Amino acid sequence: MLTLSLLRHAKSSWDDVGSSDFERPLAPRGLEAAPRMGRAMRTAGIKPTLILCSAATRTRQTLDLVLPELGTPVPNVIYDEKLYLAPPVQMLDCIQRLPASEPHVLMVGHNPGHQILAFELAGSGDKAALAAVADKFPTAARDVLSNKTREWRDDATRRGPHPHSL
Repeated sequence: MLTLSLLRHAKSSWDDVGSSDFERPLAPRGLEAAPRMGRAMRTAGIKPTLILCSAATRTRQTLDLVLPELGTPVPNVIYDEKLYLAPPVQMLDCIQRLPASEPHVLMVGHNPGHQILAFELAGSGDKAALAAVADKFPTAARDVLSNKTREWRDDATRRGPHPHSL
């Protein structure tokens, strides 16, 4: 079984009008929410073997605060500029290049891409969870999708892993 966890970055700051969008840091609310999300992930048994993270400042800061809360072993982390504001098709392409030796991948990134990808991949599952993802994917939100396929490149990863936790 393969599991994909999608984590949207925590709340970012708009205070520094001189910074580029890529360089925007977390807001105080985001600095508090990210470790809470990490603890919630640990409590839910979310143990990624690999983390793919947008290279933007706010996603890196989110991951820096989530990672210590996940416990050990510490997963490998890859920062990728291509994940910055990536559309779902680009994220899916990245996922489908992964080896099956990575059974649980956490992708840390941005909306609207994360919300659209989560909804498109969900296909079926808990109706309330699907409705929640369709309605909103707030900052520091996560979605966990599992699929019985054995390869990330398998067509099944495009047609409906089932959400089991939001």
